[in-house]
Amino acid sequence: MLGASASPPSNMGSTSRGVILANYSTQLWAVAAAEIAKLRHDPIELFTRAVQPVLWLLFFGQVMGRVRGMNTGALTYEDFLAPGILAQSVLFAAIFYGIAAIWERDLGILQRYLVSPAPRSALVAGKAVSSAIRGLSQACIVYVIALAMGADISLNPADIVGAALFIAIGSALFSTFSLIIACIVKTRERFMGMGQVLTMPIFFASNAIYPIDLMPRWLQVVSHVNPLTYQVDALRALMLKGGTTALGFGLDFGVLAAVTLAFTAIAAWMYPRLGA
Repeated sequence: MLGASASPPSNMGSTSRGVILANYSTQLWAVAAAEIAKLRHDPIELFTRAVQPVLWLLFFGQVMGRVRGMNTGALTYEDFLAPGILAQSVLFAAIFYGIAAIWERDLGILQRYLVSPAPRSALVAGKAVSSAIRGLSQACIVYVIALAMGADISLNPADIVGAALFIAIGSALFSTFSLIIACIVKTRERFMGMGQVLTMPIFFASNAIYPIDLMPRWLQVVSHVNPLTYQVDALRALMLKGGTTALGFGLDFGVLAAVTLAFTAIAAWMYPRLGA
């Protein structure tokens, strides 16, 4: 009887795990909510970010659509381009996310995060979640622009939900990558230079503005190790009526999810170094 009474309840372990998960979620959301508040207080930023997609779709799309060698299959070039520009908008917004972390360090906010009981992974994941929400708000703008310009956009609810999933994952991936870069360079000036150096190769070495088949062989290899390629491939199938995925949704999701998890782990490990 004594041995029986000393045994812990069978559900104690699951209860403890539930409390830990609830605390982790609360800490994650606290970081994400602080970032989202910045967006809510400065909504003009969303409209200024709409300028670049308009320029790409209106000028670049109209001109390149006249190039006879641009084989985009059953899609017009303007339709082919729209998912690539959506992915580009998400990339450009997320890749400079690390500069906010440098600002937080300079203002003393980072030190408050680091002395809190929140795990480092929760801090990084919170920023990734806020970046995903920012990416989704950017996607709404690009969808409206593409529709206004006559792109054959799918409004099927399942397609929209699927596109939102890939937009969120892509935003999280590139924002955590941005945090890693911020932890390495540690200054705003160096980060701005690195951001410019990284965004253009990532964008042009993908399938965002031209089919992979048109690339030289060496660039095709680079494109297949570029996460943006997999995001664009999925968005092209989900965003357009009659769009198809060349690589498969399973591979697209698997690559993006695996890289996001890897970047999150690396950023969580490096994050305290930013404040050193």
